[in-house]
Amino acid sequence: MPGGGGVQYEATRADGTTRAATLREGARYESGQRQWTVERGERVSVSGHAYTVRQICSYRVVLEPEAAEDRAELAASPSSMKPTGGSADGPLCFTTNRDVLDAAAKGFPPKGRPLSLLANGGVQRFPTGLAVTIAYADTAAGTAGLGANCAGIPVAKYDDVRVGDTVELAGVLFEVSELTEQAVRLTRTSD
Repeated sequence: MPGGGGVQYEATRADGTTRAATLREGARYESGQRQWTVERGERVSVSGHAYTVRQICSYRVVLEPEAAEDRAELAASPSSMKPTGGSADGPLCFTTNRDVLDAAAKGFPPKGRPLSLLANGGVQRFPTGLAVTIAYADTAAGTAGLGANCAGIPVAKYDDVRVGDTVELAGVLFEVSELTEQAVRLTRTSD
């Protein structure tokens, strides 16, 4: 986040008319972190910076910075497109910069084509440090767990996804299209 802080998406709940998300302050989980519940349109403060909650989905919360300088910081070009590991790679891992998002997605198949991820703990690596793994594939339950890291920083975690669910990686949307004991297949649904 601008200013060096972080926020985590903990949980969501919906009652058919409204959806709320529980957020936790901090880039990584630590005991005693502040948690709070937000709804779409609500204004929140994270590490002294103001945001508006623009979207709450089962897989993400979109926080839009209110200050022009915070929006500019998130869209700034990194000094290098090569990851070095750790928090220095924030401009590669947490950005709205189109060049970075395009570079991160270069290894993805075109829209409508599948991306197969091995379910045996293999890691699929992409430019700019993005790595995607299948944590588990439970064919009896019809669910799988996916994790994504960017230069060693956790950037996405999807538990209990099913065929038909949507996941996002580096700004690209995929639908879970097949789940077997050997692999999880994601079909790209966005450009």
